[in-house]
Amino acid sequence: MKKTYFLFQNLLVLSILTSFMISCGSTKESLSISNDEEQAFKQVQGDTITISSNKTAYEIIIIEPGFNVWLNSVAKPEGYYSQSFLENRNYIMVLEWNNRVLQPARFDPNLYELQINYANQVDYGYEVNYKLYNYFIYFQRKYNQRLGPFVPRI
Repeated sequence: MKKTYFLFQNLLVLSILTSFMISCGSTKESLSISNDEEQAFKQVQGDTITISSNKTAYEIIIIEPGFNVWLNSVAKPEGYYSQSFLENRNYIMVLEWNNRVLQPARFDPNLYELQINYANQVDYGYEVNYKLYNYFIYFQRKYNQRLGPFVPRI
């Protein structure tokens, strides 16, 4: 009986490892980048975007060349996504972002410099969530990163 249990346990571990390795190797998708998006990525002049809400005292400052151009020319317009969609995606991506900030030996510390304080219990308002979400999409597409299980699409 012990040998059967041991064999079953090894097969279970082996099948989990095999499925993990297969899933890791086959999920890469290439992203098509439009001319407008490519032009935004090539910007070298610094954009400074301040994201704030009149309802809250929270503010995010993004200093990223090309983000403002990208936001105005490539991103989906305000109102396209619901606030709950944005909040859920932002929460997932903030967790991954902060995880990468804490691991500078594993992830480029020039990309992940500062933690983002984002609590899913706080209502930051639509504009803050919209711009934060779009920054994450911009960032992932520009630097070929993945901050969650979702492909960063426009």
